[in-house]
Order: sequence, then C-alpha cells, then structure tokens
Amino acid sequence: MITEYAVMNEASPDPEVIGRAGRIIKEGGLVAFPTETVYGLGGDALNPESSRRIYAAKGRPSDNPLIVHVCRLEDIELIVSEIPPQAQKLAEAFWPGPLTMIFKKSDLVPKETTGGLDTVAVRFPSNRIAQALIDAAGGFIAAPSANRSGRPSPTVAKYCREDLDGRVEMIIDGGEVGIGLESTIIDLTEGSPIILRPGYIGRKMLEEVLGKVEVDATLITPDSGIAPKAPGMKYRHYAPRGELVILEGESDKVIEEINKAAAFNAEHGMKTGVLCTDETKDLYRADSVKSAGTRSDELSIARALFRILREFDDEQIDRIYAESFSGGNLGQAIMNRLMKAAGHRTVRPGDGEKLPL
Repeated sequence: MITEYAVMNEASPDPEVIGRAGRIIKEGGLVAFPTETVYGLGGDALNPESSRRIYAAKGRPSDNPLIVHVCRLEDIELIVSEIPPQAQKLAEAFWPGPLTMIFKKSDLVPKETTGGLDTVAVRFPSNRIAQALIDAAGGFIAAPSANRSGRPSPTVAKYCREDLDGRVEMIIDGGEVGIGLESTIIDLTEGSPIILRPGYIGRKMLEEVLGKVEVDATLITPDSGIAPKAPGMKYRHYAPRGELVILEGESDKVIEEINKAAAFNAEHGMKTGVLCTDETKDLYRADSVKSAGTRSDELSIARALFRILREFDDEQIDRIYAESFSGGNLGQAIMNRLMKAAGHRTVRPGDGEKLPL
C-alpha cells in the first residue's frame, strides 16, 4: 500500500484533501490526523471491519477499546443509549476539547469498536482539521493514537509516518499538537464519575463542574482477566526502545546516581539518555541530555514528553534515565504516561536504591 502524505494548516484545512480523506474512511480505509492532544489513527467507527483494520495496523490487542470522535454534540444521541445530566454539564464546560466520556453504547456502535464492551468512549476534539475530517467521514471516527501499539504516541506527523507508512491510506500533517498527552477519560456509567486516565483536564477541573469525582486506583496488569474499559488501562504503553527508569527523590542524589550510571554505560559501550528539565540540564554528563521544559510550566513538559522519547529512539539510546515530574494537576498525567513507558521501574537514590548496571 502506498500511503498518501498531505500537509495542511489547522487555520485553513484543505477542503479537497479533507474530502478525499473522508471518502477513504467511508470506504473502510484509515487516515492518521492531528488532534489537540496527539495524532489519531481514524477509521469508520460504525464499520466493524474498519475497527479490525485499526487494530491490525497498530498491532493493538482487540480488547483495548477505541475512542469514537464526533464533531457535533447532537450526534452523540445516535451512539449512546442514554446521556446522563453529568455528561451534559461536562460537555458544556469542556467540549470541544481533550476530554473523553464513557457512556452506555447504542446498538449502532459495533463491539469491534468498543473492545467487546457495552460501553463506548466518546470525544469531541477541538482541532479544526480533526473536526473537518470527522464531518467529511460521516460524523463518527474511531481513533486511537496513530502509532504502533506500545510505542510513544506521536505529537508530530513524522512519527506517524515512521510507524504506519504502507499500513494506512493517508497521513495528514497538521504540525505539532498543542497538548502532547492523550485526553482525560472519565467513566459516567457506574454512578459516581471515575477518572480512568488523567490528562490535561484534571480532577480539580472536573470537580468544579460535577462535585466529587473518583480516581480509578486499580492497576490492571497484562495477565489480568479484566477487560480494560478505556484505552491505556491494561497494556504497556508509550515505551521507547531503550530501557527506561525513573528516578525519584532529592535532586542532587538523582543527578549523582544518573551520572554514575552514565559513566558505567559509556565504559561498556552503551549510550545513555537523560530526560530532565531546564533547571538541571547542565548538571548531567551523558550521550544525550534532553530537557522537557521548565517545572514552572507543566504544559511544556507534557508537550515534549513523547517527542523526546521518540528522539532517544532516533539516536539509538540504550538506557534512558528520567527525572520524576510529579507535581500539580498536569504532573499526575505526565507521570501516568512516564510510569507506563518505564514499565513502572523506579529508583529512589535517597533511600539507598541504586540503578541497575
């Protein structure tokens, strides 16, 4: 398959290219496209074969649900069996935007799209290219992130191309995304609203609209028999090719431990990467030291995270050491992604723990 590659500006989506991309999706094909969070891999949400193709293109387990993207609020009534009052409040506050809500699905949505579940995840993106494409494709696009399963989500189109060239009909390059982390997911089907995946819209923001909101504390492991209710809950995600470890605790001890490990790696022919911030970048001695931004601007870190993990792959880094970024509202979402990328491997040098050498 030859993949068409089209470049456009979000401020003025090309109607001819958008129309062609919409036809591809209506005919059962796949199109990678930008959203405000990360790039998505879109297929017809109401076509079971399209969902199968998405799973195959990504190498994604078929019990990992897909998110259905819409471009009109009124269209939601067609794909869900009921819209609770909480959803109406959230839609008024955050849609279009980086929030996904889980509803009980209608019969119109095939279980191939929902990972076999009776619930459906729905989002209304704010990116104008995404909105135009959804409209051109018939109003319902199923779209996980546009990468091979388990790899860091793409925030620029070149990484869609790296993972999916020859596997999809079209890639739309709309430039770098604005947020860099996937949408917040909130479940509205179990009584109390529950956050299943943290994102740009945090718990505090949600509680200002709904009152009390719970956070799912269950870690679903790969050998669990529990079906994941939202993307990213069960399988390892976002992983670079190099071994990634997160270091937590006092900054001076973290820096000392990373520099010792980098020196050891160099002696044994391994390349070291360090993921840090502006505040500490000049204190590391490694093959590749990359700052995700300043700790005073969490959005800068969120936007840079997946790109940096991809760049370490480009540089063939063997071992990656990351500072911990836990902190405010967005810090929780950043650490959620980073912990999954590292397979939950953490070290606390201040407690006497050492990096594996």
